[in-house]
Amino acid sequence: MKIAFACDHAGFATKSKLIDYVQSLGHEVKDFGCYNAASCDYPDYGIAAATAVASGEVECGVLVCGSGIGMSIVANKVSGVRAALVCNDEAALLAREHNNSNMVCFAARFAPVAEIIQWLGTWLAAQFSNEPRHQRRLDKIRKLEGNK
Repeated sequence: MKIAFACDHAGFATKSKLIDYVQSLGHEVKDFGCYNAASCDYPDYGIAAATAVASGEVECGVLVCGSGIGMSIVANKVSGVRAALVCNDEAALLAREHNNSNMVCFAARFAPVAEIIQWLGTWLAAQFSNEPRHQRRLDKIRKLEGNK
């Protein structure tokens, strides 16, 4: 699978470890930055990764910032992106099973990297359930985006 990654300065160290993890699983990575811990603006990097997901250039994406909130907001501005802020294993699972999320966001300042790696593994392994109730809800979101 080809996975987009992006972060801000607060998420740089975590993003680097997450990239190592997914590469160890055999996935291909497209890194949209940032590339060091110097202060930067998360929208510059998050929007690039989200656009790659929406266009199909990559299959899914991983975003990391201090709280995970900013990256979630910016990614969800891109039509076709369903970015989920994940803070535990159950949220990671449900983000895929119920919401068919194609991007996952993490808070580098609020959880140890080992836990974030576990949540990412859960998210990557999970599949959309295809249950009619969940598809109906996703169809409503698609309609809001103007994609019928």
